[in-house]
Amino acid sequence: MARISFTEHPAAVNETYGAHFITASGFGLTMLAAGCACLLHGIFPFWFGRTGSDAITTLHRRMVTHRVGGEAPLPGTDLSVGG
Repeated sequence: MARISFTEHPAAVNETYGAHFITASGFGLTMLAAGCACLLHGIFPFWFGRTGSDAITTLHRRMVTHRVGGEAPLPGTDLSVGG
């Protein structure tokens, strides 16, 4: 059985558990809001024309800026869990 650690990944990204919870929750809420905007944009093309792409750009910038080492992965890099 795999060992469950609530601190291993947060420590790997230079965060405490609490800081990681807040950051990950912010990312999740942003993605949910942007996803809803994209669904509405599909129905009403004149609404939320850039909301989804702006959210992706902002989240990517935040993640890369705060990543330990500050380097973005190369295109085609396997970003799956454990990859």
